Amino acid sequence: MIDRGQGTPGELTSAEREELRRLRRQNREQVETIEVLRKAAVFFAKESDR
Repeated sequence: MIDRGQGTPGELTSAEREELRRLRRQNREQVETIEVLRKAAVFFAKESDR
């Protein structure tokens, strides 16, 4: 219905919902990547102190 302009104000279209899902998934993947890189940086920093 919203895709035909008949939804309630503030309701997302199918395309907007799909984009939101895609962006949330992308964000989650980036957060996981950052965490891995952070752990690697800590590991290599400790290794270089030896």
